[in-house]
Amino acid sequence: MINKAKPKIWYGGDYNPDQWEKPVWDEDLRMFKLAGIDVATLNVFAWALNQPDEETYSFEWLDEMMDKLHADGVGVCLATSTAAHPAWMAKRYPDVLRVDFDGRKRKFGGRHNSCPNSPTYRKYSVRMAEKLAERYKDHPALLIWHVSNEYSGYCYCDNCAEAFREWLKQRYGSLESVNRAWNTGFWGHTFYDWDEIVPPNGLSEEWRGWNGRTATNFQGISLDYCRFQSDSLLECYKLEQAALKQRTPDVPVTTNLMGAFKELDYQKWAKHMDVVSWDNYPSLDTPYSYTAMMHDLMRGLKDGQPFMLMEQTPSQQNWQPYNSLKRPGVMRLWSYQAVAHGADTVMFFQLRRSIGACEKYHGAVIEHVGHEHTRVFRECAELGAELHKLGDTLLDSRVESRIAIVFDWENWWATELSSGPTIALKYVEEVHKFYDALYQAGFSADVVGVDADLSRYDIVIAPVMYMVKPGFAQNVESFVSAGGKFITTYFSGIVDENDIVTLGGYPGELRKVLGIWSEEIDALLPTQSNRIVVKPNAIGLEGSYVSSMLCDLVHSEGAEVVAEYGEDFYKGMPALTVNRFGAGEAWYLATSPEAAFLRDWLPKLCAESSIRPHLQSVPSGVETTLRVKGGKRYLFVLNHNADAVDIQLTEDGGTDLLTGKTISGTSSLAGIDLWIVELKA
Repeated sequence: MINKAKPKIWYGGDYNPDQWEKPVWDEDLRMFKLAGIDVATLNVFAWALNQPDEETYSFEWLDEMMDKLHADGVGVCLATSTAAHPAWMAKRYPDVLRVDFDGRKRKFGGRHNSCPNSPTYRKYSVRMAEKLAERYKDHPALLIWHVSNEYSGYCYCDNCAEAFREWLKQRYGSLESVNRAWNTGFWGHTFYDWDEIVPPNGLSEEWRGWNGRTATNFQGISLDYCRFQSDSLLECYKLEQAALKQRTPDVPVTTNLMGAFKELDYQKWAKHMDVVSWDNYPSLDTPYSYTAMMHDLMRGLKDGQPFMLMEQTPSQQNWQPYNSLKRPGVMRLWSYQAVAHGADTVMFFQLRRSIGACEKYHGAVIEHVGHEHTRVFRECAELGAELHKLGDTLLDSRVESRIAIVFDWENWWATELSSGPTIALKYVEEVHKFYDALYQAGFSADVVGVDADLSRYDIVIAPVMYMVKPGFAQNVESFVSAGGKFITTYFSGIVDENDIVTLGGYPGELRKVLGIWSEEIDALLPTQSNRIVVKPNAIGLEGSYVSSMLCDLVHSEGAEVVAEYGEDFYKGMPALTVNRFGAGEAWYLATSPEAAFLRDWLPKLCAESSIRPHLQSVPSGVETTLRVKGGKRYLFVLNHNADAVDIQLTEDGGTDLLTGKTISGTSSLAGIDLWIVELKA
């Protein structure tokens, strides 16, 4: 539990006093008290201020602010300031500058602008972490370290090219193994010397294809470059982390992630983080289930351990195409949505609005008007008071689920680097279809990696498992044999971890457990569709459902056919199968269905496994989760609708932690409101 030093749900966010004159500081601290702010993230982008040249370090401003915050009872999430290098560094050491996808050397500017394999960047970033750790290791305000900020971006410079070759040597051992893994016999690309390998970008193997998606001639090298760049940035994090841990071994270390951010394999990163933290920025029209899935994805990175909500906006973003205000009550509701899914902090970007540059219109607790008499400040203060009242009740409680959805970053990369069969296939969207169907029916689901312990679950869903990594098929077979239900879909079991096709028929290593052979894959135009025709009495559904995008032409090899295609030359071929394997079942959905099919079918599978939703029935726009701690159960019921809805609990009810009221039977929940019901034992 990260909250030991301050045993409550931390409340606060990014604060940049270095951008303000000192008279503003005391006024900010006054308003922090009014808002219930008890944690401030400092020093995120202060590298240039802290180090004006190679040899000079100046932390006096930070000393003063750390002391002031501590005196006011505010703890500090202390960042290392290394997310943007100083201008002098770019001028004196050009190796620190990135080369972009088109082969252009960047100038100084922006942020996340450092080459991760630059010796200069690594030297000075680690030195900065060392200086900060030495200076503040005993400071009573220090709660947690925040390394850099929102790592992102790839580089294609000569330093990266050389480091990539070394990375390949470590991964494969020999050029022969590289040639085999990348199938370089295709197009005469065989390599005979390591320095013949160059990064895949717009000057070599890649280009911007349809809809801006990266296209490549060789999926193998592009996939490995994704792995390498993710590892390179991770190495930068680990170097700073090691410097901090050497001097402050008991202070947790994190860096803020960004949900389903494609560039970095967060499942690998999380192994090196004491706690996962992430920045949540949905749009006004983002589906609530998508935001919920992102929270669950972040929670799943460390085996269900509570995470930090490091950033959200109190009101509006500044960088989306349409930066809508959060309507009254929405900030509070979305904050509790994070808590419902496992957050033990509620923090904002930012505490005071900047007056210039690109984030001056990004929302803040303290607006440009500079006082507390605003709608946003009032809502923040009310939430701060509620979180103070909750105390440590929910801290370190866990979200329990008997359903898992498998999500894998490398599979995501490989799926969307594929040269077919359709540009319409978007991995995250396909995963969300299944999550949303469960969400709408009131079921919780963990979002886990391919190396998760599947035995903890009754149902495991692996949508679009295009890449089957070593050991995964065997884990699935063991899970199903022991009585579990496994579901996978179209475009699964096609390739191995190097994006080389598994010969012998799709779905490759999953063919045995699924009991099918997929002979061909038809890609439908956006204007086309097919139908899933359910066989009478097969799965408790009737009639047909629309399907689209992809249609696998499947033959049963022992699996029962429970639905067939209704159109085209493959009318009558299997569209949904189930294979009894040991004590369990393995399902294959051969085509992408309309939402109604998953919403009708998945709850029936849950019922067969005696998995019940949290409510008797779930009204549209209502979300539920359950957190458990020390034998006590806390049911979150969130109403995202503007109007009140009637909620019928499945159990005897309990006490709402926020109001103290007893909730039982059927009760009305106001619009844009929630309950946290401590259920009766």
